[in-house]
Amino acid sequence: MPAASHASARRKRPFYRRWSFAFAAMAVIAYGVAIAMHWDDRAVLWIKERFESKAERQQSVWLPDYRVDIDAKHLPGMADDEASDLSFNPQTRTLFAVMGKNPFLVELTLEGDVLRQIPLLGWANPEGVAVLDNGQIAIVDERNHDLTVVKVDPDTTSLTRADFPNYDLGESEERNKGFEAIAWDPKRQRLVIGEERPPRLYTWNTDGRGPLVGSKQPLPNDQLDLRNLSALAVDPRSGHLLVLSADSHLLLELDEKGQQVSFISLLGAFNGLKSRIPRAEGVTMDDQGNLYIISEPALFYRFKKS
Repeated sequence: MPAASHASARRKRPFYRRWSFAFAAMAVIAYGVAIAMHWDDRAVLWIKERFESKAERQQSVWLPDYRVDIDAKHLPGMADDEASDLSFNPQTRTLFAVMGKNPFLVELTLEGDVLRQIPLLGWANPEGVAVLDNGQIAIVDERNHDLTVVKVDPDTTSLTRADFPNYDLGESEERNKGFEAIAWDPKRQRLVIGEERPPRLYTWNTDGRGPLVGSKQPLPNDQLDLRNLSALAVDPRSGHLLVLSADSHLLLELDEKGQQVSFISLLGAFNGLKSRIPRAEGVTMDDQGNLYIISEPALFYRFKKS
C-alpha cells in the first residue's frame, strides 16, 4: 500500500473513534438524565397501571383519565408575584392561591377568574396554603420555617402575621429548599406537610377548627422518587395524596399506605396539554374530583376526568 494510503488510514481512525466516544458519552448522559428524572420508575409504574382492575381505578383518583380543560390561563397582573400554591374551599366553592414573592392571597373562581386579593403583612416567603374548616387557612412560610393559621371571611381585606398563631416547623436539611407544601386531610384530621428537597412528608394533627395538637411527626414514605416536592393535595373521597413536582414535571398519586397508584406527566402533548407547564407550584382538588394546578409565573390550569 502506498505511503499516502497508510497516512490516510491513520487520519481516519481517530475520526471514527471520536464518533464512538461521542455516542458513548451521549448514552451515559441520557442514562444519567433518565435516572435523575426517575423515568425508570415512571416506566415501571406505567406498566403496573396497565394491570389495575376497573374497580381499583374507581377507588382511586386515577390520574391518567384526566384531560386539561383550562390550559395556561393567565392571572392578570400577577406575572411578577410567583404563584406558589392553591387550595379549594368547599364552603364557598372557590380557590385560594398564595403568591410568594409579593405576599398575598388571591381568591379565584373555579374558572380561574380573580375575585379579590388579600395582602399578607409580615410574611417573608409564603409557599403553601391549605383551607381548613370554619374559615381557617394554614399558610407555610419557607423562609421563616413555620406555618400560620389565619381566619378569612368575606370581609377580610388584609392579614397580619403577628395577629395569628405560628407553629415552628424546624430547620430543613437545605435551608433554601425547606417546607413549602401543605394539605388538609379531613378524613384523618391532620395536616400533611411537605419538605421540598430532599422530598419528605410530615403530619400535624388538628380538627381543622381549633389549634394544632402535639407536634410535627414524620410520615414514613419511600415512594417519593421525585426531584423535588412542590405541593400536596388530598382527595377528600379516597383520602389518597397527590404529590406535585415542578422539577420532575409530574403529578403523582399515593394511596393510604404511601404506595404509588398513578401519575400524569406535565409535559406538552400529554393529557391534552398544548405545551409543558412551565413550573407547577400548586395543586388542589375540588369536591367534584376536578384538578387545579397553578404555575409560575401566573398560569392557571384545570383538569377534568374524561
